[in-house]
Parts: sequence; C-alpha cells; structure tokens
Amino acid sequence: MATAHGSCLCGGVRFEVELPFRRANHCHCSLCRKHSGTFGLTQGRLPRERFRLLQGEDLLRVYQPEGGTARKVFCSVCGSSLFGGLWPDGDEVSVRLGSLDGDPEIRPQYHSFVDSRAPWEELPEDGLPRYPGPPDANA
Repeated sequence: MATAHGSCLCGGVRFEVELPFRRANHCHCSLCRKHSGTFGLTQGRLPRERFRLLQGEDLLRVYQPEGGTARKVFCSVCGSSLFGGLWPDGDEVSVRLGSLDGDPEIRPQYHSFVDSRAPWEELPEDGLPRYPGPPDANA
C-alpha cells in the first residue's frame, strides 16, 4: 500500500498515512476559516488505523471548538494546522492536504459549508458540487 508523509512547518511533528484517502473536500465553514486564517481547509479523510504519528506528539495541541464536532490539531511551536476530525480516538482522521509532503493521490471532490464562507471569498468555477452544510445533510 502506498504511503504519504506529512509534517508541520517547523518539522517537529511528522506523520504518515496509508493511501488511498476515502474522500477529500474544501471546507468553507467559519471554524476552518478561523483555524487556517484563509478560506477554510482542504482535507482528506481516511480510517484512523491508516494514520501514524511518527514524531512530535508532545508538540500537538487539540482544540475542540464550542458547537463544533471536529477537533483542530496543530503544532504548538509553529502553529501548522495538521489534522483533525475526531483524532485521536475517532474512527476517521481528517488530514490537511497542505501538510503532506507529496501527492495525496486524491483531489477535492466537493465544497462543504459554502453558506458560511467569508464574504470576500469567491468560489471558483471548478465544477465540484457545493453544499450549504455537510454533504450528508443534502442527501
């Protein structure tokens, strides 16, 4: 099985994932926007058992936003947004694709929470489905 490696900006946190990812998306929710300092997050999801933290567990900080279910995991030294979801004890991990060192071998498949995007953000005409909230709420 192919693997992809990831790290934070300072290199103190390192991890690897076994590919493939289950799915990938651009999240435009206000929580992801605040956490990243930009439009939101681009993330890939995979089963927890295919994620391995290799270094830097002591550097990780976990933020559980009030009213949010997904945790935000970041490096306490450089502030890099690395992964989340229900890490470390959930069934799935949400990996920030920008923290990977190579090709995740998946491309974003949809935009979620577009109704809470920043007023300055213009969604690209990329042909991807757009959901006002989570995609499963629109099924």
